[in-house]
Amino acid sequence: MKTNASILTLAVIAFLSMAFVGCDSRKPYRMCDGIVWSTTYKVTYASNAVLDDSVQKVLKDVDNSVSTFNPRSIISAINRNDTSVVADTILRKVFEESVRINRYSHGAFDPTVGPLVDLWGFGPSNKLHVDSIKVPSAQRIDSVRMFVGLPDCMLLPDGRMHKKDPATQFNFSALAKGYACDLVAAMFERNGVTDYMVEIGGEIKVGGESPTGQQWRVMIDAPIPSTDSIIHDGMAVIRLSNDAVATSGNYRNYHHSDIGVVGHTISPVTGKPVTSRVLSVTIVAPDCVTADALATACMVMPMDSARAMLNEIHEAAGLFVTMDSDGKWELHPTRGFPMIDR
Repeated sequence: MKTNASILTLAVIAFLSMAFVGCDSRKPYRMCDGIVWSTTYKVTYASNAVLDDSVQKVLKDVDNSVSTFNPRSIISAINRNDTSVVADTILRKVFEESVRINRYSHGAFDPTVGPLVDLWGFGPSNKLHVDSIKVPSAQRIDSVRMFVGLPDCMLLPDGRMHKKDPATQFNFSALAKGYACDLVAAMFERNGVTDYMVEIGGEIKVGGESPTGQQWRVMIDAPIPSTDSIIHDGMAVIRLSNDAVATSGNYRNYHHSDIGVVGHTISPVTGKPVTSRVLSVTIVAPDCVTADALATACMVMPMDSARAMLNEIHEAAGLFVTMDSDGKWELHPTRGFPMIDR
């Protein structure tokens, strides 16, 4: 499951033409960027009006609702067992989407997995960002796993959250950035902006056309292992108009341990890091909240099961990346994945 640290593991990088002047659109393309949730965001949009403040307002609303980085957020209060707080529309959406993807993935996607992620040294408590850990005992794993389980949690009619156990913790970082992209896009649409790209920590939502007057071109990075820097080596390019894209992988967030290298994707079922030949998964869907959650779920599941799930969810398609015996990337697109430019 993606953790807060996993914002650096996403493999989708949008590259834009910087020729903002002289494009076909009569409206100027504008750009705003900054830092949010320990990652970067970059927003490009065609509008006569400057909407940068509106973009930041959306991000602030998401932060106040579901950010575990914000101790005053609604979800932070719920994690502290403050029964006086109720869910807002943002928390309701990410919870409902979590339940939906949890069911589709047979429990592989679970935003209550945070304590297990923390146990393996990938959570917020790993303030020193160590790259070597001691593997926790089976007893310790089982003692933490008993608090994990989204199906045992529910959002009550009055907006309060019922948790499996007082020790259960929610962390919606695996889809919060994606939903923030959707909310910024929705704000643009309300203001008559149809041509835009919203990118937050590698999660992307696009609409209309790029500054070149063509589809937006999104580069998918090769999954090159690195823990101290981000290596952008374009493996493929896809073209999008009104879609969202998200990627998950272990190649930029892993530890060395006494049992070898372990990745940050932790199975809520076993309580242990997932072992898979899949290096990364890129999901394309109409909504970024869906793409974001499915990318995480697919990294937890066996590839055959994940591909079967995507075939069942007709609005989504995926690209699985593995490596052959000669060290070459192998691309495994599902039905409906956009045409890939090499």
